[in-house]
Amino acid sequence: MRKLVRITTIPESLAILLKGQLNFMQKHYNVLAISSNGKALHEVGIKENVDVLPVNMSRQITPFKDVVSLIKLFRILKKEKPFIVHTHTPKAGIIGMLAAYFAKVPHRLHTIAGLPVMETQGFKRKILMFVEKLTYKCATNIFPNSYGLETFVIENKLIKADKLKIIGKGSSNGINTNYFNIESIEKSNLQGLKNQLNIAANDFVFIFVGRVVSDKGINELINAFSRISTTNSKVKLLIVGGFEHDLDPLNPEVLEEINSNKQIISVGFQKDVRPYFAISKALVFPSYREGFPNVVMQAGAMNLVSIVSNINGCNEIIKDKSNGVIVPAKSTEHLFNAMSYLLVNPDKLDEMQLNTRKHIVDNYQQENIWNELLQTYNNL
Repeated sequence: MRKLVRITTIPESLAILLKGQLNFMQKHYNVLAISSNGKALHEVGIKENVDVLPVNMSRQITPFKDVVSLIKLFRILKKEKPFIVHTHTPKAGIIGMLAAYFAKVPHRLHTIAGLPVMETQGFKRKILMFVEKLTYKCATNIFPNSYGLETFVIENKLIKADKLKIIGKGSSNGINTNYFNIESIEKSNLQGLKNQLNIAANDFVFIFVGRVVSDKGINELINAFSRISTTNSKVKLLIVGGFEHDLDPLNPEVLEEINSNKQIISVGFQKDVRPYFAISKALVFPSYREGFPNVVMQAGAMNLVSIVSNINGCNEIIKDKSNGVIVPAKSTEHLFNAMSYLLVNPDKLDEMQLNTRKHIVDNYQQENIWNELLQTYNNL
């Protein structure tokens, strides 16, 4: 059986963003998963039934550490002699594609799932653009996971269009619509969760799920919600996700508002986000940049209308006023207006909600993405 190596910068990406996919591919290829060391990597090996190897990779620009990672990965690939190396995330992309190129791996694939360079200026932008170009040059195939990313790559002349392919209608892994289903949640547990979070029966709950950082639009979201909460005591904002104070901190006044506003409920990172979706009315996801956001698909599968920023991925999943509302990125005013619109138009909210799950089931079923990617592997 031919060997397939899948590489991400951190093991959580293997565990969450590619959940189930490695196990599926293991039935057709001898899969080896490589990522930074840690308990999560070991757990991936057990849950996905694949071999794992640690190669520590930094998410920041660290030239010396990156060279060490490159050498270690090159040695592993020379020994393993894989038929395919497939990388995800920017740092794993550059290190993995360089190592695979030098190790003469015949098929070197990289998935683009969000580009930090899209929100970077000045000298750092030049560095990141160079890194992306080098990654793509070393690759034999590039998979943008949204049409917007494909357009960005072509317009910025990062690679020729004939190297690009979108799997399915977008996304790196699709969505497990059996798992993300309101019917899969034990209803009796939801009231207990509401009581724990001090959410009343007639509260309107907005939810954000993801990294609680500036480039997810959290500063604008908190400012918009703060205005709403001053005149409406029956609205709550539920924040599900971890803060990253070192990599991308929030504005100090926003942190203070999160801590002091009793209508904002921050519960940190949660392994199972379904109960939190189930007690909410609408997702608010005002990110500055995305590849193809899993959170928006998950919310839709759980019958939630979404307010999203007008960026690639988000504006491919959400159709404005059909299954959600699209607003300009980085705009507190537009977020405020969209959230207020859902609050005062319950009939329109109910109408849009009828389209949410069906749209996800019809377009982003996980098995469809897996099978098309497998067929792409087999055609190499």
